Amino acid sequence: MMSGDIGISAFPKSGNLFKLVGTFHGAAGTVYEDLRYKLSLEFPSGYPHNTSTVKFLTLCYHPSVDTQGNICLDILKDKWSALYDVRTILLSIQSLPTEPNMDSPFNTHVAELWKNPTTFKKHLQ
Repeated sequence: MMSGDIGISAFPKSGNLFKLVGTFHGAAGTVYEDLRYKLSLEFPSGYPHNTSTVKFLTLCYHPSVDTQGNICLDILKDKWSALYDVRTILLSIQSLPTEPNMDSPFNTHVAELWKNPTTFKKHLQ
């Protein structure tokens, strides 16, 4: 699956359709704009009724991502829907930088830096 116009793609890992490697480009107009990220997506046997497991393979410095690449995103947890596909998941993660959950950040250190865009951008680069 490729959507070059919006900067996302996903391909099976070693021919396994339940394990994918996805990529996305940072959203335009954000501090992530020129960055590219790689993710692993694993789908359980109960997919699409059970949520997929998605982790960053590329280090992502963001309040909603921990140091191991785990992502705190409602659609990957309690707001999962059987209607979500790979494209929906990648687009939601791609939009994460514009909508971090600052009420309960996954990475509190990064959340503190997020409050000062200039300092945050320095740490990001």
